[in-house]
Amino acid sequence: MTQPPIFLHDFQSQQPKYHSEQGAILEWIAAAHAQAEITLQAPATDEAREALSRKYRKLVMRFGCSTDRIGFRNSALEDFTHTDWDQMRIFQLNQYPSGKPCGERSRFYREISGLAFEQFYAEETEPPPVMIHVTCTGYVSPSGAQRLVAKRDWGRSTEVIHAYHMGCYASLPAIRMAAGFVERGKTQVDIVHTELCTLHMDPSQHLPEQLVVQTLFADGLIRYSVSRAGAGSLLRNGLELIATREEIVPGTEDAMTWMVSDFGMQMTLSRKVPDHIRAGLGSFLDRLAAASGLTTAHLYETALFAIHPGGPRIIDEIAEHLGLRPEQVQASNTILMNYGNMSSATLPHVWKAILEDDTVQPGTLIVSLAFGPGLTIAGAILRKIG
Repeated sequence: MTQPPIFLHDFQSQQPKYHSEQGAILEWIAAAHAQAEITLQAPATDEAREALSRKYRKLVMRFGCSTDRIGFRNSALEDFTHTDWDQMRIFQLNQYPSGKPCGERSRFYREISGLAFEQFYAEETEPPPVMIHVTCTGYVSPSGAQRLVAKRDWGRSTEVIHAYHMGCYASLPAIRMAAGFVERGKTQVDIVHTELCTLHMDPSQHLPEQLVVQTLFADGLIRYSVSRAGAGSLLRNGLELIATREEIVPGTEDAMTWMVSDFGMQMTLSRKVPDHIRAGLGSFLDRLAAASGLTTAHLYETALFAIHPGGPRIIDEIAEHLGLRPEQVQASNTILMNYGNMSSATLPHVWKAILEDDTVQPGTLIVSLAFGPGLTIAGAILRKIG
């Protein structure tokens, strides 16, 4: 007997408290790098301090992600809205040139992620059978998901699963996990992403790759559900899951890393990442398409591509490599412009945007692609319903 299809549906996002223009954030980051060096070097004159300010502003403007591709980014942390270093929660750079240590950042993450779960479930009275919490930017135990379940006395009804530390591609393993639970009889699985990427900046790290990372990533909070068709509401508005796939590109294990450091999480990012992706992507898509009974030629011609915007170059180079039209990657570019890179929360924001776009017709195929440490390529094929 053929089982009904599995859908992603009921997307809800929360806007982190502080919404800033990218130009203002670039200026803040430049000031932060200068202050970190002023604290480390203790220059004796105003002229020397001003020279440091000019130096780091020039570096940030040269290597940072420009305002023509990222217009805004969100943060849960008030620090990014002013430069009164004495009043900072984390980036008290006149005393801590790297920002406060990992423990203080974890306490802030616990506070914000806990509030996010409370808000996502403020109107819920029925416990979900399974809740998957996805993040790579904060690890506290009990997690926000566990605290919510305990507070609501849902512990006998809701299983909590943690899908941690995969980075930007984690939404795709998460929906694969959720589909597995549904196939084994769970009526619904909720997935919640709480990514506080801006919490992990270290202004004492001035290498170009770190400036790219610090000017690219932002905070993102989103929730959605996975279940089989069966309720009319799901059939009217959802994304049907057709196929998923995940591979690690051989010989690329040092191209991207994500590690716990003394001052939060630290990322390394090789300039060759787009080259590695291009080299492995075509054959990966062949295998993904074959798993769904489709061909890549059909996908290139008709599908939308929800590409995780690891950066502007990633979207552009993939589109050029695959011969995609601008409208096929428009949703990814729009999310990058409006929010920046929110790690694992980014691709669900792209899915939500496609669902809410009335110009995208029902039946449209959506090829979802994301990349992360490994170097991992993860993908899924979805179909818009309603």
